[in-house]
Amino acid sequence: MAAAGVGASAAVWGATPPSDRIRMGFIGLGGQGTGRLREFMKHPDVEAAVVCDLDTEHLERAVGLVEKTQGRKPESSRDFRKVLERKDIDAVMVGTPDHWHALPTVMACRAGKDVFVEKPLSFSVGEGRAMVKAALAHQRITQMGNHIHNDLPNYRRVVEIVRSGMLGKIQRVFCALSSASKGLGKPADTTPPASLDYDFWLGPAPKRAYNPNRSHFTYRYFWDYSGGYFIDFWCHYADIAYWALDLQAPKSVSAMGGRWAVDDNAETPDIFEATYEYPGMVLTWTMHPQGRPGYDHMGSCVIFEGSEATLVTNYGKHELYVKGKLQAEFQRPGQSIPDSPGHIREFLDAIKSRKRTTCDIEYGHKLNKAGLLANVAFRTGERIYWDDSKEQVTGHSKASQYLMRRYRKPWKL
Repeated sequence: MAAAGVGASAAVWGATPPSDRIRMGFIGLGGQGTGRLREFMKHPDVEAAVVCDLDTEHLERAVGLVEKTQGRKPESSRDFRKVLERKDIDAVMVGTPDHWHALPTVMACRAGKDVFVEKPLSFSVGEGRAMVKAALAHQRITQMGNHIHNDLPNYRRVVEIVRSGMLGKIQRVFCALSSASKGLGKPADTTPPASLDYDFWLGPAPKRAYNPNRSHFTYRYFWDYSGGYFIDFWCHYADIAYWALDLQAPKSVSAMGGRWAVDDNAETPDIFEATYEYPGMVLTWTMHPQGRPGYDHMGSCVIFEGSEATLVTNYGKHELYVKGKLQAEFQRPGQSIPDSPGHIREFLDAIKSRKRTTCDIEYGHKLNKAGLLANVAFRTGERIYWDDSKEQVTGHSKASQYLMRRYRKPWKL
């Protein structure tokens, strides 16, 4: 099956589409999940039928939001499995922490639900593969919540420029992320709040004492649950390179850095450098509070360095340089990529048409996998060589523990 993305195969899957009204379940309703709930409810054909979260404060907030917006209270649950058992649910949104993306997604596909799952797609490479297999086997419509892919017209224009050949041969791409420099502090371990089912929240992750920094938003800075600030933004910025250049898997990856700019109890790096070798091209990721020198005015950005010109882009705009000089005006290629109806609208339309989305789980896995591999290289302390046909690190037994961890009982994938 063709890799997903704009212009990918539009094969129609034969499942019967829902009626005009799409009944949805929302799983994981912290800050990001609640934001997604709000966005979905802006579409008149969406009914938020059930909301689910392990924290009763989040759950009550979501119930009130749905009642205010839709004029009635939704069903509510603290167990996502109860949501998936319902026969009246067409699709689910999975807005849980990263270590909880895989299980609800795989189980939802098996239950015949279409799935919108937040980025980063998975906690590990092995989980991502399991998610792809489930989606394809059960012919489910999916979308990874990488909204930058569809919600920014600028990215479409950049892809057109790169594909036109006007930059010449591209042998280097730089991704520069301005990392947050404020630390989390060092709160002591304590008793979990009464509103949170902490053991369920840990799920497949190792058993740990509760610490305020290890749950909800700041969970992403601990290896048990995520891959840090880097993996949180990898899909947003690397997406434009993967899309424009049709990148596949890297041949090798090396990474270095540390948690050097702050003093707190978090684990993942805040200063990070990763180098990816692709056939005929190198991609470098820089994460630092000051971003990349020389392009400070662009903030976090991606730089395509070609033999004829250099293009630098952030979310909202792009600039072209020839021999180091900014080109105020230049001849642009014609529009070849259709405008998007929006990231969420595309998913909803696909549920009805049964045509694959442009940022589905298969594309998401290809993209997210490379970010995960940089963290594997960082944690092993060595350059790793990747065999994508087997999804294995070549000649490095220590790396395998980071590709798919052992789940804590009773959870299994």
